[in-house]
Amino acid sequence: MKSEFGRGFVVNLMLLAKHFGLPPEKAFYGASDHLDDLILPEEFRGTEIEELVERLRKQVIWHQPGTMDREDAADVRRLINRLAIAIDKHLGIPDPDAGKYD
Repeated sequence: MKSEFGRGFVVNLMLLAKHFGLPPEKAFYGASDHLDDLILPEEFRGTEIEELVERLRKQVIWHQPGTMDREDAADVRRLINRLAIAIDKHLGIPDPDAGKYD
């Protein structure tokens, strides 16, 4: 069955990241759709990655558009960066870095 808003782990993280590359007042519209079929791989259960994914879910779902858009979008971008770094570390990259201009 074809997914309407993406299915997987990396695919859905990428789709979420695209939302948060938009201006803050537009970032949250439709972003939560990509959480429906975001699948945490079994190997990440019980790790920092699982904790960050749950925080990401909560921040995106609980956000009220029009209220603190700028602050909440910045928090989500930082969380996505932390998640990407945690995934790279888990994969054996010794010194991942999101860079100065994330």
